[in-house]
Amino acid sequence: MNDNLRYALAAARLHPNDVAAALAVDPKTVHRWLKGRVPYPRHRWAVADLLQVDEADLWPEVARRHRSYSDEVQAVYPHRWAVPHAVWRDLFQSATTEIGILAYSALFLAEDAGLLRILTSRARAGVKLRILLGDPDSTEVATRGTEEHIGSEVMAARITNALALYQPLCDEPGVEVRLHGTVLYNSIYRADDQFLVNVHAYGVPAAHAPVMHLRRAEDDGTVVTYLHSFERVWASAKPYWP
Repeated sequence: MNDNLRYALAAARLHPNDVAAALAVDPKTVHRWLKGRVPYPRHRWAVADLLQVDEADLWPEVARRHRSYSDEVQAVYPHRWAVPHAVWRDLFQSATTEIGILAYSALFLAEDAGLLRILTSRARAGVKLRILLGDPDSTEVATRGTEEHIGSEVMAARITNALALYQPLCDEPGVEVRLHGTVLYNSIYRADDQFLVNVHAYGVPAAHAPVMHLRRAEDDGTVVTYLHSFERVWASAKPYWP
C-alpha cells in the first residue's frame, strides 16, 4: 500500500478518479498505484505536480535511485524535460540572496507564467537576479542552432522571443540582463547555493540533455566550478536594455 500517496490525495481533497481524469489514465491504474504499484516516471512527475508535492514524498524508494552519495549531488535527471515542475518552482522560490540564469534562450522558463511570477516576487523581495542569454547575432548562437538541426535563424528567434517575455521582469529592481557570445557546455540555473545544471551534448537539444541538481556543501566542490563558470561568462557579456 502506498500510504504516502493516499494521504497526499486526502490532503489535496482529490479522489483517485480526479487524478485519473487529470492524467488521462484509467481509474483502475490509479487504484493500482495506491496499492503499491510504482507508476512510470512521466506519471509520477504529473501526480507530484498535481498534488503540489515532491516526488520523493510519494515514492521515496524511487527518489533514492536518483540520489548520490555526494553531499553536493541531490539528484540527476536523464533529461531537462524530466525535471518535475515543482523542482524548478522550489528552486527559485527558495532564493533569498541571488538567482542566476545562464543559457542560450531559457525560453521554457520565459514561457512559464508561474515561474515568471516567482522570479518577479523574488526580485521585489530584494533578491538579486542576473540573466545571461545568448547574443542573437553571435556566431556561437548560430552554431548552436546548426548543431541542434533547427537552424541559426530559429535559435536567434528563440532568444529574441525570450527577451520579449522577460521584458516586464527587467523593470524590477535588482534585475540585470546581459547577452553573451560564448560556447556553452552547460546551462546553469542558480538560487543561492542550489544549482540545476543542464549538461549539453553535441547535437542534442538542451531539453533532452541531462540535468544535475547540486547543493553547495564545500568551498572547493562541484558547485564552485559552475559558479566560477557563470561569473566568467557574466564578466565578458554585454548589458541588454529592452
